[in-house]
Amino acid sequence: MHGQEAEDFTITKELLSHYHHLSIKSKDLNEELNQLKKVFNDYFDRTAGKQMKGEIQIGDYKLQRQIRKTESFHDVKTVEKLEELRLTDCIVKKPDKEKIEAAITLGILSSEDLNDCIIKKTSQAIVLKEISR
Repeated sequence: MHGQEAEDFTITKELLSHYHHLSIKSKDLNEELNQLKKVFNDYFDRTAGKQMKGEIQIGDYKLQRQIRKTESFHDVKTVEKLEELRLTDCIVKKPDKEKIEAAITLGILSSEDLNDCIIKKTSQAIVLKEISR
C-alpha cells in the first residue's frame, strides 16, 4: 500500500491479537481435520481398497473419497529414449509433452516406447457434503 491508501487502514494491538488467536486456532483445527481425514482414508482403504474411490452416506451426510491421478514423463529417461530414437525435435531441455503426443498421434513414436518413462502420481481427497432434505 502506498500514500493515501495506507491511511485508510489501522493496525491495532487487538487486530494483531485476534489474528494470532485465529492462526493458533487454525493450526489446531487443521491437525484435527488431518486426524479425521486419516480415519476416513483408513476406512476407505479397508472397505473400498487402497487408492480406490469410495462413498458412504450416513443421515444427511455423504462422505466421498476421490482419487486424483497425474502422469508426467521422467525427464532423464525420456530424453535418453528420444535421443536413442533420434527424435531430438521432441526435446526442449526436458521432454516436450505436446510434441511427444503429436509424434505418437502421427505414428512416429509408439506410446509403448515411453511406458517406462511415465511417472504416475495419485492423491486422495476427502469430500463431505450435507445433503438437503
